Amino acid sequence: MAVKIRLARRGRKRMAIYDVVVADARAPRDGRFIEKIGTYNPNTDPASININNERALKWLLNGAQPTDTVKAMLSYRGVLLKKHLQIGVLKGAISQEQADEKFEAWKASKEEAITGKVDKLTKAKADARQAALDAETAKNQARLDAIKAREDEAKAAAEAAAAPQEEEASSEGDAPEASAEGEETQA
Repeated sequence: MAVKIRLARRGRKRMAIYDVVVADARAPRDGRFIEKIGTYNPNTDPASININNERALKWLLNGAQPTDTVKAMLSYRGVLLKKHLQIGVLKGAISQEQADEKFEAWKASKEEAITGKVDKLTKAKADARQAALDAETAKNQARLDAIKAREDEAKAAAEAAAAPQEEEASSEGDAPEASAEGEETQA
């Protein structure tokens, strides 16, 4: 019986979540499986990979063949490196302590890289939010300036309209008095 380590799909449409399962190669994708060893959620950034490394290593050492996607995930989690080091220990090329030291060094560097990526994504998100806030503040200020300019223009127009009326009123008031005086002198 050929055994595969592969993904089994679950979740709703366009929001798939996968189970990492050990199954007979002849079984359908979402059908019968031997053991569930983890989950994979590609919807998050970075993708969430939760695999029981010990069980995956056991199945790999027993001859289970991972699919290409699962092979990439196992490599990302360090299971394939651990398998490689364990085979070296079994052959006598290195000791178990050396293999453990190499794996721990790799694991520390990998965790640092993952943390760096998460921090970078968080910073980029915060920067984008701040840029949007600054743009909105500038837009609001421009609106306030435009409203103030319209109000100033309206005041200036009202004052300009009021000034000629005052002049007309004062000139009309002077003219009737003069004409009244002229009428009195003529009479």
